[in-house]
This record gives sequence, structure tokens and C-alpha cells, in this order.
Amino acid sequence: MNALIHATFGVSDFWTFFIGTIFIVLLPGPNSMYVLSVAAQRGIRPAYRGACGIFLGDFILMVLSAGGMATLLKGSPSLFYAVKYIGAAYLGWIGLQMLLSSRRGMRQAASPEAAAEGKVDLTNSMSKPFTRALMISLMNPKAILFFISFFIQFVDPEFHTPVLSYSFLGLVCQICSFTYLTAIILIGAKLAEAFRRRRRLSAGLSGGVGVMFIGFGAKLATATL
Repeated sequence: MNALIHATFGVSDFWTFFIGTIFIVLLPGPNSMYVLSVAAQRGIRPAYRGACGIFLGDFILMVLSAGGMATLLKGSPSLFYAVKYIGAAYLGWIGLQMLLSSRRGMRQAASPEAAAEGKVDLTNSMSKPFTRALMISLMNPKAILFFISFFIQFVDPEFHTPVLSYSFLGLVCQICSFTYLTAIILIGAKLAEAFRRRRRLSAGLSGGVGVMFIGFGAKLATATL
């Protein structure tokens, strides 16, 4: 099987790549946590809009990787540091917004007078899920390191059509990501009704995801090639 895939697509050791991709996709990251939070607080359709933003962001990272961005970043430490610190700051900012939203939600849950405004405030950090998910995907430390360090290792540099190699690997990644995010969205949708009834629980989810995003930002800030 490996030999056939290598001869057809120029991909070396496909099963190692496939298993590694599954494990990397399953690791908690900003993409999956954001989609889960959107699904739980706003429902399936907004969550899939967020998922589409992630697919586009991952596609852009794949194209950049195939176009030599990995080599450029490895050869230019200053550019790599600029990219990672900008990404870390953005993820931290998203996390801070979620924490502030959670704090407002907790206050509103304790104040009946503010109940009518609770839904608007609490879902503010979930607004424009496609655009926000796209930016999160582009700044996702797990995705950046995956496409820069792991993804390109399985492309045979001697293969006559490297575009085909990258396209095949990219398709496999997107199928794995779609399957996982669909499961995440369905789980989040199951939780949605409980979150609508319990504002404290919803605010707690927003705060928990916010803390994780700050952690993701810190992880990216300390990442190395």
C-alpha cells in the first residue's frame, strides 16, 4: 500500500503520516475548542461556519507550506519569531475576550435584572464564527508547527508532480479534520440546551476555553522550529 501511494502521489510512508495526523488532530487545540464553544452556545449552523473558516485557514497554511514557507521560516529566525509572537498575541487576545465575556455572564446569571441582556453579552465572543475561526486557524500553533515541521516530511522531493503530493496529503488532513470537527459540533449541540438553561454553566465554558486560548498563545510564543 505504501509503495502504491508513493508511486502514485509521491508520498513517503503514508501510514505513518496518517496515524500521526489522526493523533495530532485529536489533540485539543484552539480550532476544536472554538468550534465546540460555538456549537454549545450558538448551535450547529454557526459551528459549521466556524469549521469552514478552519478548513480555509488550514488550506492556506498547506499552500504556504507547499510554496516554501517552511524553508523561508527556517532560514529566517526573525521572520519566524515575528509570526509566532503575532499569533501568540492574537490567541491571547481571543482568550482574554472570552474571559471577560465569562465574567459578564456570571454577573448576569446572578442578576435577574440583567437576564435579558445575558445572551447578547455571552455570545459576543462567538460572533462572526467564520472570520474568527479563519484567524484562529491561521494563528493556531498546532497547525503552524504541523504544516511547517511534520507535513512536508512525507513529500518525496524527487517526485515529478509535487503539487499532487501536497494535494493528496492536504485532502487526507481535511477529511480527518472534518470528521473530528463534525463529532465536536454534534457533542456541542447536545450540550446547547443545557447551556441555555444554565447561564453559569455557559459562562464557565466560555471562561474555560478563554484560559485554554491564553495557554495556546503561551505555547506558540515558546515554540521552536
